[in-house]
Amino acid sequence: MSSTTSNTGTDQATFWNEDGGRRWVAHIDQLERMLAGLSTVLVDAVGAQPGERVLDVGCGGGPTSNAYARAVGDAGRVLGVDISAVILEVARRRARHIANLEFATADAATHAFEPASFDVATSRFGVMFFPDPHAAFGNIRRAVRAGGRLCFMCWRGIDENPWMGAPAKAAFSVIPPPEKLPPGSPGPFAFADPAHVRDILASADFVDIEMTPHEHRITLGSVDEALEWLTNMGPAATPLAEAGPDARAAACEAMRELLVRHDTPQGVTLDGATWLVRARVP
Repeated sequence: MSSTTSNTGTDQATFWNEDGGRRWVAHIDQLERMLAGLSTVLVDAVGAQPGERVLDVGCGGGPTSNAYARAVGDAGRVLGVDISAVILEVARRRARHIANLEFATADAATHAFEPASFDVATSRFGVMFFPDPHAAFGNIRRAVRAGGRLCFMCWRGIDENPWMGAPAKAAFSVIPPPEKLPPGSPGPFAFADPAHVRDILASADFVDIEMTPHEHRITLGSVDEALEWLTNMGPAATPLAEAGPDARAAACEAMRELLVRHDTPQGVTLDGATWLVRARVP
């Protein structure tokens, strides 16, 4: 979920196994609290049933994988895959006593899954980073049995997600923003355009494609917690790292002022907007 991710599979793996992965792990408890409500929405939408086989793509620290393992019971199984071995260390530690849950360090875009071995493929914000999403979803589709389903959550546009966009915009009032990438480029907001998503899924032979908009207020923690996370993980992270000390300090102060305006008794709270995407394998 960082603007520092690049557009090639190799660079993505390097980022998430080195600096990006370490930063994610350092903030993982805060991140999971922020996304817990959205995780619940997705898990409910997936509706995993006893005995089903679930593929959780980009599973991170495994909160959704754990939920699916509980839902499918002893007769089912869950495979969580992620390209970050660093983050999967956390997932494995959390799930060490869950017999029907396994994690694999793998790129779902290219991994040789057993064909038709899953009833459902799902992801919470883990499928927007593929360099070739058409090929990636073709690979995922082959792993799902005929009649099986796909259900994932992705972000809408950054302008609809002020929880991430507004603090970055405040920073960019002081320091230059990063170069704007073409629409659909790999990154957190790659799937903002529903036509783009529908084209990808249809080309991978998914059918009955549905995209439901969902809005959710996201609490980032205290002002200090929110600022620390956003300066290390958000869209302004790389520009801030590259700025001089005075410019960085001024940009951080602009971000702090924005966060203070949205502080509540529960913490800094801003709007988030996602797509809940469903499709089926014919």
